[in-house]
Amino acid sequence: MPSYSELDITPVINANATLTRLGGSLMPPEVLEAMMEAAKFFVELPELQRRVGNRIALLTQNEACYVSSGAAGGIVVAIAACVAGTDMDAIHRLPDLTGLKNEVIVHKSHRNGYDHAVRQVGVKLVEIGYADGAFDWQLEAAINANTAAVIWFQGNMGGPNDLPLEKVIEIAHAHGVPVLVDAAAQLPPVENLWEFTQMGADAAIFSGGKDLRGPQSSGLVLGKQWLVDACALNGPPNHSIGRPMKVGKEEMLGLLAAVERYLALDHEARASQMEEVVTGWCSELNRLDGVQAVRAFPSEARQPLPRAQVHIDAAAVGRSRDQIVQGLLDRRPAVSVAPGPGDSLYLNPSTLEDGEEDIVLARLVEEIKG
Repeated sequence: MPSYSELDITPVINANATLTRLGGSLMPPEVLEAMMEAAKFFVELPELQRRVGNRIALLTQNEACYVSSGAAGGIVVAIAACVAGTDMDAIHRLPDLTGLKNEVIVHKSHRNGYDHAVRQVGVKLVEIGYADGAFDWQLEAAINANTAAVIWFQGNMGGPNDLPLEKVIEIAHAHGVPVLVDAAAQLPPVENLWEFTQMGADAAIFSGGKDLRGPQSSGLVLGKQWLVDACALNGPPNHSIGRPMKVGKEEMLGLLAAVERYLALDHEARASQMEEVVTGWCSELNRLDGVQAVRAFPSEARQPLPRAQVHIDAAAVGRSRDQIVQGLLDRRPAVSVAPGPGDSLYLNPSTLEDGEEDIVLARLVEEIKG
């Protein structure tokens, strides 16, 4: 059986975040078992997509659900759904937008690398506001006959004076314009699975491979039935812009198992355990000369979970923050951490397996002591 060692690949202990480049997260046994069961049989994928979507929608208090190839794939098919709907001629012509709505509105403060998933449908992003916020009149003025949707990026990308999402939805819906929320990393809290859509958003889009711990190549488009129906036609196995964004039967059942597991978790107990880990890290690291460790909250994408922020005084320690971060990766066991502002780095407990918090601490102490 092929293995990482056979390929000369070194597994990494992830004390960083649910990053795509690190594989997102680790799938728990129930997810792997569901995927193994799915792999044993042939099925009609469109039917499986509907059945899994119906189950997840019911579990998450939503009208409908589409399982996508990650959150970015979900954005692509959701934007295509807003542009082409269920019009098969329009669907087959994308990304040719002749005669179709071709603009999507976004806060200037929300612009980021992930908006490529919006633009690849062929639409033009129309910015409203300034780097630190926007006004309602700017959104009103931006909406016109070419507006296909408003995209809202939830998390750490916005500014303090952005229009509130509730106001964005109110204004957009008054003009018959749908609102999509990119909430890829916005779990926890678990309530986000339904709060954005119950607020009125036409869809909220999540990664399946981050805190849900489902397959890395899966995502959720949760929202209105009309939009999910259009996503299905704009996605695989249809000959459409979403055709390359395949979701296998294994990912569909795996993501369903992940959602069921996530809803059953004791999230308060999990957060409390992470607080204990962060407290322990800070206590031990603050014994070292040239080191100051403090609790940081919220986490990297504003999830309500703690991290430890560790400041390194290079003059006292004899090694810079960057040298320590690289040393953690270069030596064994390899540990990935997140560089922070200035001389700091972040330790994140949310992606660790039981017992790995001790390994992370030991490796960091080793690097600091040289």
